[in-house]
Amino acid sequence: MYIKNLQHNDLTIDELLTNHGEAWCVFGENHSGIDRLADLLANRLENYTAEILHLAEHPGILSFQMQQEIYEEELRNDDSDFMDRMDPGTLVCEFLPEYHNHLPLLKAFGMGHCLQLGYRQLSSGQSRKLLFLQKLTSGATTLIIQNPYDGLDQESCHELNLALRQLPGQKIELILLVNSLNDIPAWCTHLALVRSGRLVMSGAKERIQPYLNNLEAGTNRRAPAPLIEQQLDTSPAGDRLHDELIYLKNGFAGYGDKKLFTGLDLNIHTGDHTLITGPNGCGKSTLLDIITGDNPKCYANRLRIFGKKRGSGESIWEIKRNMGIVSPALHREHRIPGSALHVVLSGLYDSIGLYKKVSGPEIKTATQWLAWLSLAGKKDLPFRRLSFAEQRLVLIGRALIKRPKLLILDEPTQGLDDVHRNRLLDLLEEIADKKLSTILFVSHRRDEQRSVFCNQIRLDSYSA
Repeated sequence: MYIKNLQHNDLTIDELLTNHGEAWCVFGENHSGIDRLADLLANRLENYTAEILHLAEHPGILSFQMQQEIYEEELRNDDSDFMDRMDPGTLVCEFLPEYHNHLPLLKAFGMGHCLQLGYRQLSSGQSRKLLFLQKLTSGATTLIIQNPYDGLDQESCHELNLALRQLPGQKIELILLVNSLNDIPAWCTHLALVRSGRLVMSGAKERIQPYLNNLEAGTNRRAPAPLIEQQLDTSPAGDRLHDELIYLKNGFAGYGDKKLFTGLDLNIHTGDHTLITGPNGCGKSTLLDIITGDNPKCYANRLRIFGKKRGSGESIWEIKRNMGIVSPALHREHRIPGSALHVVLSGLYDSIGLYKKVSGPEIKTATQWLAWLSLAGKKDLPFRRLSFAEQRLVLIGRALIKRPKLLILDEPTQGLDDVHRNRLLDLLEEIADKKLSTILFVSHRRDEQRSVFCNQIRLDSYSA
């Protein structure tokens, strides 16, 4: 790949040269221009000029945007209405037509038992692993992967590293784009830095690494959390003294004959901030869907939410009125034409899209959250035109705007850089300190396990 004198409104590249057999890692924070670089490498960028532009003709590309596109295609092909059962979608084995030749790799990624599952039956992490496997086995001579470790458990990250580090020796050009300095792999041979809309440096790792080491101290410094008193009305909202939030006795979940977890007891009261961990596919997101009422197993389990037994006549909207939610599933469902501001405001009504008239103070509050999320200048842009990380930040604002009793966050920091990740975690500590919400947090990242989480549950210990 060779790029020289490229000019775009959001990205300038004086020169970038990569070769087969090299392992590149490009670092850039959110809003730095790295998303435009990803668009360029995927032949998606428009309205630019370049003196020289030689890109890989048929690269293997993996990004959260691509995952979203596959999910939407699966929905378009959903035949559940014409079947006597739920259409599981394209089978894993159909994504990997030569899977018989790659069984050790499938086993290493913990996907050997998933071959007959449909795409929509996979967890977010499992679907990401599937697409990794698809690209790794596709025969592409250039692989471009955006935020490769987001959404993967620790063991899967280790297995991915073992697989990726072998590729340069096979004359495959590898380009990783990451938003976190912690995600730069030790085995990469070349580094590049995108900052303020420009590729500011690139070259051999030993030349660029010292600069990034100096950059790390400033990037990882904890940014101050927002002053909630100035952004939100902190008067008591509803019954914030209600004690029991979640009660689950001998909880279980699964699909078909497959059990995800059994024998799980939860008893979460106000202030019991809880961290949930476990490998991809162990049922973390399914557990949250049971709690939020988005999985029919909520009626089969012995479950109380906010002191009310599920199935006792309450509607899902009554339940969600006291919840703020961020999850990969919610992100996938936001296939709507509304603006970033409308998406944040929709959190007041728990709807996907905004269908009610909002007040001036509500618009002001939503605008303040977007400003804190560094998105004030994009509040009127269509949600679908934002980058994946920007969309995730908007959904975080959507969850926080109504200051819910229960804040349910399923890997909320996917795609976020170190600054935004730390700002969110700092905000969660402030929310906990001011007793504004009780937090239920799913994460694979060790750098997100803050002391605010007084309860920790590892879900695979309840596997069937």
